[in-house]
Amino acid sequence: MILQDYYNQYYLKLQKLYEPGEAQSIANWVFEEVLLIKPHQIKLLNKYLTEGEENILEAILGRLLNAEPVQYILGYAWFYGHKFKVTPQVLIPRNETEELVELVITTLQNNNSQGPLKLIDIGTGSGCIAISLQLALPHLKVSGIDKSTEALALATKNAAELGTNVIFSVEDILEPSDALSNELFDVIVSNPPYILLDEQEGMENNVTQFEPHEALFVTNKNPLQFYIAIADYAKKCLKNQGYLFFEIHQDYGLQTAEMLRSKGFVEVKVMKDINGNDRMIVCQNA
Repeated sequence: MILQDYYNQYYLKLQKLYEPGEAQSIANWVFEEVLLIKPHQIKLLNKYLTEGEENILEAILGRLLNAEPVQYILGYAWFYGHKFKVTPQVLIPRNETEELVELVITTLQNNNSQGPLKLIDIGTGSGCIAISLQLALPHLKVSGIDKSTEALALATKNAAELGTNVIFSVEDILEPSDALSNELFDVIVSNPPYILLDEQEGMENNVTQFEPHEALFVTNKNPLQFYIAIADYAKKCLKNQGYLFFEIHQDYGLQTAEMLRSKGFVEVKVMKDINGNDRMIVCQNA
């Protein structure tokens, strides 16, 4: 079949599951990955697809129409300008989390935070936050923790492929080890689980069926479970005037801020994302 005709059919089939803009973006990504051509070339090339090419594209289409995320199918995602390996053992990096990374970078640059600052990313997953921060701010000494050994194996590969020396270790922040509790940091950053279990019904199948639930959901009775645990850890292990950064649930910004103030953190600021939702918090240890 001619490339242009096949692409048009592919794009239309994807619209059964995705909005037109997202369907086009996914189709472009898949065709570029499989055929090594840019989206604008599809209309220009008078090319017939080989049987092998069609078979590969059809196999991917079947998985896409089953709601499997394209990032898991292709094995990578783009985050803050860098290519990260992803598997179903880690969350797919989101645009909102790029805004968290940007907030950390801007805050540290504006406060002339130079020198060998120590930063820890709690619940690092694929390592996208920790690695992106070290690439942007090479003077940082960055580490990342997660309780998933599978996630940390992937994060370690990402760090090596992107040329960083981020150190990853297995830790559960709900029960931090003595070794972790005896370290001091200048910066703590985290995008912990914050979606309530009750919210699953309104979410897309490509999230609920494929992404790791332990990295997404918290119980309805204790929505701030991880924020409280990390705040308690930060009170012991964050240096005076050190920064704590969170990505947050849009409905719990004020509640999270009040919790942090009650524990003695100062300069607590709730920040909105590009869509106008409460999405980030930055504060300092008194």
